[in-house]
Amino acid sequence: MPAPGNAPGSSPASGPSRALDLHIRQATPDDSADIAGMIRELAVFEKLEDQCLATPESIRESVFAEPPVAYALIAQLGQDVAGFALYFLSYSTFLAKPGVYLEDLYVRAPYRRQGVGKTLLRAVAKQAVAMDAGRLEWAVLDWNQNAIDLYRAVGAEPQGGWTTMRLTGQALPDFAQAD
Repeated sequence: MPAPGNAPGSSPASGPSRALDLHIRQATPDDSADIAGMIRELAVFEKLEDQCLATPESIRESVFAEPPVAYALIAQLGQDVAGFALYFLSYSTFLAKPGVYLEDLYVRAPYRRQGVGKTLLRAVAKQAVAMDAGRLEWAVLDWNQNAIDLYRAVGAEPQGGWTTMRLTGQALPDFAQAD
């Protein structure tokens, strides 16, 4: 696994954007409060704030653990944190290759529609290519048409015929302990 702060294939994840003073960089433990804040903003945007339990401490303890369970990139415009992408490694049995799952890509409202999201997504794609991943996958809410349009514009295709299943809350330990 990569050293802390160095996601697979990392270097500075992306250089500056020519249109904006935009830089994409690996997140550090010092970014934990910003990441937790943006996760809360994302939860509000997705109308899921009642499900959001992320805190700066929980982000620090998981994303920056050794070994990390996820990696994060920060989009920075000047001194402002404009957005983040959080991803983790997966595996495709059919391809017999590692994969990357993009858990969240979020751009703060004042910075939307300026290329920040696309630049973050490209930085994650570069990480995936650098580690010879067979795929980069993510989910998008079916009502988030702006995101869907962006993803289709970069060549992503929806995966029909699949239903996402989840065990969470008390259902997870209940099932794990069942005979």
